[in-house]
Amino acid sequence: MISSSMIIAGLSWWQAWICVWLGYSISACFIVTTGRIGATYHIGFPVIGRSSFGIWGSLWPVFNRAAMACIWYGVQSYIGGTCVYLMIRSIWKSWDATKMPGSFGTSATNTPEYVSFVIFWVCSLPALWFPVHKVRHLFTVKAYFVPGAGIAFLIWACVRAGGVGPIIRQPATIHGSELGWQFVNGVMSSIANFATLVVNDSDFTRFARKPKDALWSQLFTIPLGFAITSFIGIIVSSSSTIIYDQPIWSPLDLLGRFIDDGGSGQRFGVFIISLAFALAQLGTNIAANSVSAGTDMTALLPRYINIRRGSYICAIVGLAMCPYNLLSSSNQFTTYLSAYSVFLSSIAGVIVSDYYLVRKGYLDVKELYDSRSTGPYFYTWGIHWRAYAAYISGILINVVGFAGAVGTKVPIGATYVYNLNFFCGFIVSAGMYWILCKISPIPATSDRWMEVGGDLDDDLQPADDSGSQGSYDEERHTGGKGDDKKSNVREMNF
Repeated sequence: MISSSMIIAGLSWWQAWICVWLGYSISACFIVTTGRIGATYHIGFPVIGRSSFGIWGSLWPVFNRAAMACIWYGVQSYIGGTCVYLMIRSIWKSWDATKMPGSFGTSATNTPEYVSFVIFWVCSLPALWFPVHKVRHLFTVKAYFVPGAGIAFLIWACVRAGGVGPIIRQPATIHGSELGWQFVNGVMSSIANFATLVVNDSDFTRFARKPKDALWSQLFTIPLGFAITSFIGIIVSSSSTIIYDQPIWSPLDLLGRFIDDGGSGQRFGVFIISLAFALAQLGTNIAANSVSAGTDMTALLPRYINIRRGSYICAIVGLAMCPYNLLSSSNQFTTYLSAYSVFLSSIAGVIVSDYYLVRKGYLDVKELYDSRSTGPYFYTWGIHWRAYAAYISGILINVVGFAGAVGTKVPIGATYVYNLNFFCGFIVSAGMYWILCKISPIPATSDRWMEVGGDLDDDLQPADDSGSQGSYDEERHTGGKGDDKKSNVREMNF
């Protein structure tokens, strides 16, 4: 849908595809940067956040990430519900949102689509009960079935448009500076789509045997995989202009049009493709949303919430947040993508600056699990004021532009800044954090690159094993002094 929305905005198919390549390539670079922390120390995002935001201060970034996972769960579920709607309508054409009476007033949904959404939501619940490794066969089926259905949809749309020629010959409908800024928006929308994983990629990379395993597997597959799938969306959306003389931003809406003007054979094709897309949404919801939300919620309330309970809470919130309002138009969807990347980019900026610029790769893992007030990551009442000052700075630079994005009249300069919101938020928060730590140094840092990794040397461990509440000895925990055991220190190599 992101790539299709670029066509609606006025880009040609090849301009939209370049946006996808650039956006997801940049996203991959951010992802491997944050993912290296988890791959090196084998800890997840909720624990890594304690290093920069403080033992208790890290709960707010974790809550932010969990909230975004819940919202995305709702969005993906509603898309899956639309697939169910098409499947039902392929069997009974009378299941038509335009003809059946509804009771949702001015809401962006109707009775058939909402019922289909609830059906998909209910059918997804059993899959949340099992750990991910126990539903691996679902992902195996998805890996074969969904690409085949996507390619079939692409071929079908091209045939109905009279071949690829008429599709690729369509020019951009905008020019000049408007084209330039829409191109930038396309790139930023692609980056925003991965903003959540930029923040919590360590939840997945912590299982890697060594940092290199989490590098190459993500650096190339993310842009390549999304470029291929986005190409299908771009061409299909472009074909709608040829077939129906108007651009249709959602591939699912195009399938709905195929039902309207086709026979039983065409409806069967729509059913199979919709089934594949519904399976894709289910897999995405499990892997990227419910598990992430469950993991983050266990860090918020570990006594009461485990991953399974967190996943079900995620599903309930996803149902309650009325996701259909976000998907009512391509503009509404891209505005939402840009809005939440404002908050997550500032979190990512602080974490990256803390690990790479301030600490130079050094973390004392044992202290990250210790809430003693004398620990190096406790800061002030468990909250790191430098991190929050930097985080707020990264948000403030985009606030005026965000107001403009939702309809308020703002200066054009603020709009231009907001068009680059992820970069602005990331750079400002990272830079501000580094400056504040230079002015007011923090403990447990190194003056040279020093990744200790999973096997911490005794000399680098805090205090003793007796649970002593003694104060933190900074010299013993920094890389500036002491005897180096090179077997335990990783050089920065990719």
